[in-house]
Amino acid sequence: MRTVDLITKKRDGGELTEAEIRYLIRGYTDGSIPDYQMSALAMAIFFRGMTPTERADLTLAMVDSGETIDLSGIAGVKVDKHSTGGVGDTTTLVLAPLVASIGVPVAKMSGRGLGHTGGTIDKLESIPGFHAEIDNAEFIRLVNRNGLAVIGQSDNLTPADKKLYGLRDVTGTVNSIPLIASSIMSKKIASGADAIVLDVKTGDGAFMKEMAEARELAACMVDIGSRVGRKTVAVLSDMSQPLGNAIGNALEVREAIDTLKGQGPKDLTELCLTLGSHMAVLAGVASGQAEARALLERAIESGRALEKFKAFVSEQGGDASVVDEPERLPAARRVIEVPAKQSGYVASIAAERMGLAAMLLGAGRATKESAIDLAVGIVLRKKIGDEVRVGESLATVHANDVGAEEAIARVYESMAIRSESVEPPSLVVGVVQADA
Repeated sequence: MRTVDLITKKRDGGELTEAEIRYLIRGYTDGSIPDYQMSALAMAIFFRGMTPTERADLTLAMVDSGETIDLSGIAGVKVDKHSTGGVGDTTTLVLAPLVASIGVPVAKMSGRGLGHTGGTIDKLESIPGFHAEIDNAEFIRLVNRNGLAVIGQSDNLTPADKKLYGLRDVTGTVNSIPLIASSIMSKKIASGADAIVLDVKTGDGAFMKEMAEARELAACMVDIGSRVGRKTVAVLSDMSQPLGNAIGNALEVREAIDTLKGQGPKDLTELCLTLGSHMAVLAGVASGQAEARALLERAIESGRALEKFKAFVSEQGGDASVVDEPERLPAARRVIEVPAKQSGYVASIAAERMGLAAMLLGAGRATKESAIDLAVGIVLRKKIGDEVRVGESLATVHANDVGAEEAIARVYESMAIRSESVEPPSLVVGVVQADA
């Protein structure tokens, strides 16, 4: 078997066999296939695409390139959630304790932020003492004890995907739906999930800006999940404006706590209830969406979801008193209101630009090696459709040493105000399931 022949086969529109895909992934992982040949293959896939069978075979080949997490020691159906990323995406901090409080075991591996997209681990580490670096045995023990644990992603998980992603990033092949789908699904499958709920974002602040592309990606991932024996559901959600109000690590933790108290932003609450309902159904703790949603709403109203969050934080070394005393979270030295310069209605919020404004303050990383400031960020006071008067605050900037003036300028650039009233965008814009 020669690599050049397989590149040519895919270039000419042929279908690679499972054995051929495994040969390519194994060779690229061990270094026997060089970057320049894998670059050529990635470009051929970019233009020619992959069949559903090829996509599933590629996913499993990447799963098998490294270690996998065995969650069989955890009772119940383990349902994982993955978001394709966005601005102010605080869902895991709310969703994990919420579904765990109704009996859905959550054994989650999460990552750190890069660019304008935040990372769950960074957010959790803004809680004093919280640590996500625990071994697999302790991970499983915590889930069995408390129903919930969140740890950092293992360096040995899907090494082929890490190498291939880095190559795609510098060869103009990132936006290949088969390669994106297999990348995401390989990590979820290697992490040991029995079932997967995907939050596929679309809009300005999302990776997939256009609805058609987001729907295609969602369908592709659901199909892969079905083919490899994982029940998978994808929810298409709007990211034309930041989710919730807070953008920044400690600020998002505070917002998550408010949401678990039933006092959070409506859009964040709604998305968590929607995703959580699908997780509950896949886990078998509810027979349908209505029953699942009622269970989740009662968990918030009764305080059980908040108590689960406290126990989760405490079990992983964190100071759970931040739930009742949020002032114990890191706080910025400067808190600056950004007043509206005109009256009217908020017509649009450029989500990606707003995320970059928070990044200028130090809330995000330009590179994986960058240090972040857990205290800084932006809290929106107005969302699309809201009425605003001159002098009212559009947003609050939380700043320390850098970026305050430029962030304020970006806030103004990001928010368009019109005289006519504006309808807010729909949050959940579709659901893709295997039987759909």
